[in-house]
This record gives sequence, C-alpha cells and structure tokens, in this order.
Amino acid sequence: MRTLTPLTRQRGIALVETAITLPFLLFVMLAATEFTNAFVTHTTLTKAVRDGARWAAEDAIDNTGFNLTPALQLEAQNLVVYGNPAGTGAPAVAGLTVTDVTVVRLPASENIQVSVTFPYAGILGSVLPSFGYGANISTLFNMSATSTMRAL
Repeated sequence: MRTLTPLTRQRGIALVETAITLPFLLFVMLAATEFTNAFVTHTTLTKAVRDGARWAAEDAIDNTGFNLTPALQLEAQNLVVYGNPAGTGAPAVAGLTVTDVTVVRLPASENIQVSVTFPYAGILGSVLPSFGYGANISTLFNMSATSTMRAL
C-alpha cells in the first residue's frame, strides 16, 4: 500500500487559488488604472486653469483700468484647452472644449476667475465591471477645477 505525501495531496491547489483570486486582482488592477487616469486628468485641468487665470490676469489691466475683453476671455479659454492662446493643436485633455471653460471677473473686485467643468468618463468606458462581486461602478462624473487671480 502506498502512502500519499503532503505534496501529492496538494496537487492543483494553486490553480484553484488562482481561479478564486483572479477576478479580485483584475478588479483592483482596473480600479487603480481608472483612479490614476482620473488623477492625471484632474492635475492637467488644474494646471491649465491656473495658466489661463495667470494669462488673463496679466493682460486685464491696461491704461484705462480693468478691462476683461471678450478677446482676452477667448485667449484664456484657448490657453486652458489647447495650451496656447491661438487655439491651435490638440486639446490638453481629450474631449475638452472651449465651452467647458468660463472666464469671469468677480463682482466688486479686480479678480479673475477661470473655471472648467469637464465631463469625465473612464478610459475603460463608462462602467467599471465588478466581475460578479457586486454592482458595476460608474466612472461618469463632472470633474472641475477653478483658479482665481488678482489682475496685475
């Protein structure tokens, strides 16, 4: 009669453990990817809004006083979206348009506020699958960034 060694009795257990944990590991990997992409997108928007506010604040005061012209507003919007005041090239964030950016003078002050509201959708689509471990997670939300600067 042959006795079974401990190694023989555990043959195939690694495959079973992999089959059990693989969906959870895939979910964690996809969630980390989505979070990283959202973080990078928000950081890019924040920097672009700061640059747009700085651009508008530098040119808003002229010899006649505070003057936030429509042309200056458009230049600031173009700077936020395209990275240059002429509005040429590809957007800094895919899907971002000039209509997502607002440039306004705050009431009773010489402060300029530049804001962007961007409808963010995840890189894997609008839904992050949960692989049977609960409800799927929506990756659709509005991402916003605002910067206020005093006109120079």
